[in-house]
Amino acid sequence: MANDSIDNLARLLAETVPQGLRSVRDDLEKNFRSVLQSGLTKLDLVTREEFAVQEAVLARTREKLDALEQRLADLEPKEPAKKAAKKKAAKKAAQKAAKKSAPKKKVGKKKTG
Repeated sequence: MANDSIDNLARLLAETVPQGLRSVRDDLEKNFRSVLQSGLTKLDLVTREEFAVQEAVLARTREKLDALEQRLADLEPKEPAKKAAKKKAAKKAAQKAAKKSAPKKKVGKKKTG
C-alpha cells in the first residue's frame, strides 16, 4: 500500500477520536501510521506490478498446458488401440502356453463304492 494511502487512513482514524482526546491527536496519528505500516509489512503483500507479471506468466503457462493437453489428446486414440492389440495377442499367447504346459488329465469312469 502506498505511503499516501497509509497517511490518509491514519489521518481519518485520528479524526474519529472523541473530543476529549483531541489534544493527543498528532501522537495518535503517528501511532496509527506506525501500526498500519507494520501490519501491512507483516502481510507480505505484492505490488500490482508484481501481480501483473505473475498473472502473465500464469496465462502463458496455461496456454502451453492447453496446447500440450491437445497434443496428448490427438495421440491418445492411436496408442490405446495398439496397446489393446498387444494385450490381446499376449493373452492368446499365454493361453496357448498354459495349454501346452498343463498336464493332461486321464479321462475315465468314476468308481462308485
